[in-house]
Amino acid sequence: MFEEEHYERPETTVSVFAHDIVWDLAWPFGYDEDARPKAALERMREAGSVPLQIDPDGGSPSTDTATAPTVLEVCAGAGGQAIGLHAAGFHHVGLVEIDADAAQTMRHNRPQWPVIEADLRGLDLSALKGVDLLAGGVPCQPYSAAGERLGAHDERDLFPEALRLVRELEPRAVMLENVTGTQTVGNAVNRLRILSELSALGYDAEWRILNGPDFGLPQKRRRAILVAFKPGIMHRFRWPSPLERRAPTVGEALYDLMAANGWKHVDAWKERANGYAPTLIGGSQKKLGIDLAQPKSRESWLRIGVDANGRTRRAPEPDAPADHTPKLTLEMMARLQDFPRDWQFQGSDLQQFRQIANAFPPAMAQSVGLAIMRALNGSEIHLGEALGKPRERKPSLNLAAVRARHPVDDVELTR
Repeated sequence: MFEEEHYERPETTVSVFAHDIVWDLAWPFGYDEDARPKAALERMREAGSVPLQIDPDGGSPSTDTATAPTVLEVCAGAGGQAIGLHAAGFHHVGLVEIDADAAQTMRHNRPQWPVIEADLRGLDLSALKGVDLLAGGVPCQPYSAAGERLGAHDERDLFPEALRLVRELEPRAVMLENVTGTQTVGNAVNRLRILSELSALGYDAEWRILNGPDFGLPQKRRRAILVAFKPGIMHRFRWPSPLERRAPTVGEALYDLMAANGWKHVDAWKERANGYAPTLIGGSQKKLGIDLAQPKSRESWLRIGVDANGRTRRAPEPDAPADHTPKLTLEMMARLQDFPRDWQFQGSDLQQFRQIANAFPPAMAQSVGLAIMRALNGSEIHLGEALGKPRERKPSLNLAAVRARHPVDDVELTR
């Protein structure tokens, strides 16, 4: 990376560091001397690539399907992770889910999503080879305390199927979400086996545990996230940092729902519920009842003014006593999981409960999705502002672009 500079005396030749050449060579590998987001965008446009669009105030990414990176999601559940990834700018080319009720929930709320209701085991998805991101929340029961932590010996373990898809589809990036039990000492061998297989397939991979309140969730939901990239991408990946603002407490998040029937003591309950909820536990199809917690976490629920034994269909009545400890409705549980307020779950109450409690919350999925988007496209998003904006936006017409591309003389375009 040196070039010669000649001076008046012919016998004197000095080699100096060629900074411009170094940066010209480094930029294709993801490095840029000017780290400003706008500069990165300009460099990508100069290279003929249209990256993720960013509002001047650092807002949300574009969801234009013509340019958005694609994602295939497996074990999609009721769509919690899909909501977050879509908000991060990904375009779904498939959402695989075996449970009929969960699949119907996605179809009902997002008819345009390509839901594939099928068993992932052996499913032929070769038509989607080359997808940008393979994502999923493989069943957590094999690694949870409730599921006896059998890991790779559990018939419900779908990590091998996810690795099969990585091998067959060769995505640019992988994101798999699970419980923190995957990170215990007892699962160390299986965890290393997964990393080893990804490495053999040519991927750089890393695990990290993320915590719900760090990303605005009123719930102490800790999830283990595995991300992997093809060579030359991981150096651009940064795990999302906790938001600067404090997440709402259970009392703040559920106040309007708990006050829906005019409970006179709802303000006192809000003060009592001044904390974060324990992790909602949905369980597998073997679980026959609605129960929010394991025995050890019941006291934690009680300390924030919630009865975790089952659920209720209604908010407290106006004359419920001040010391009343209410149960949660399914709508309240969905609020704790960050589902959109208009998201309508399908199936029986028990099936809806499982869909809600087993979901990867949209805010957490969006946070990781934005970090992956940055690594893939070299674009930058302000996480706090992106999470604070509506996830579903109506398409708008860029009139300036229309005029520029199609000048008209006799038709006036108005806003």
